[in-house]
Amino acid sequence: MASIYHLVILFSLLLLSHFSCVASTRKLTALAEQHPLVLKYHNGQLLNGNVTVNLVWYGKFSPIQRSIVVDFLKSLSSARTPPPSVSSWWQTTEAYKGGPRSVVAGNQVLDENYSLGKSLKTPQVISLASKAGIKNNAVNVVLTSSDVVVDGFCMSRCGTHGAGRSKESKFAYAWVGNSESQCPGQCAWPFHQPIYGPQTPPLVAPNGDVGVDGMVINLATVLAGTVTNPFNNGYYQGPSDAPLEAVSACPGKFGKGAYPGYPGEVLVDKTTGASYNANGVNGRKYLLPAMWDPKTSTCKTLV
Repeated sequence: MASIYHLVILFSLLLLSHFSCVASTRKLTALAEQHPLVLKYHNGQLLNGNVTVNLVWYGKFSPIQRSIVVDFLKSLSSARTPPPSVSSWWQTTEAYKGGPRSVVAGNQVLDENYSLGKSLKTPQVISLASKAGIKNNAVNVVLTSSDVVVDGFCMSRCGTHGAGRSKESKFAYAWVGNSESQCPGQCAWPFHQPIYGPQTPPLVAPNGDVGVDGMVINLATVLAGTVTNPFNNGYYQGPSDAPLEAVSACPGKFGKGAYPGYPGEVLVDKTTGASYNANGVNGRKYLLPAMWDPKTSTCKTLV
């Protein structure tokens, strides 16, 4: 069975939020100084050059919802968007061995009839991912709609990535779920109030869709993790079965001054009131998480 890399998301953030209420800033600072964040390279294969991202849409997604995600993928390697841009966020992956990396939007497979039902386990997710075709230097991403339950969804993860195997070769895959009706306080934060921790008002989703804008955050997380640690022997910190990776090592950080429960200072659209930190193609705006920068060994945010 292929390894699954758990996305360390808001559970870490929420636990930190709880403990921050009883621990002083000085103690937290001391803890950070004692344990510097360094993602070790384990000498394995990385994805670089032109990386094709294929999508498998499982369940019901509207054309607008699909366009939000596809525009995000196209934005990762677009040089025509004003700063701060999605592409400048993705350029941080170039600092990892094997860069630069350009994302190419590939095949899209629609499975609107729930061919495997509405409750999926990991082997079924891998099977769905294989429907997009097996090619080298590609990532097959399964996106599940809000009415689909995936093993571990909401309880320990909002998305995963790992390696599947066909008769010919192994391939990289990822999965992200729409949490709007199941656990938006966990997997769509900061566009929804968290279940635990400080109950600050949620930010306005930049594309007007809490579930899909939350999916973009988690998709960004697993894509960065996939290209820098596709087969469990790339860049990560901690145990290999639950690694901290390029973005999951920096949970809950979106802008300057972020701390547990507070996403940081981000930009606000004057017309819609939506929060964002990255410009994309077709006038899109997105909120993207911090990424660990190997050059500085710090979590880098766009604003």
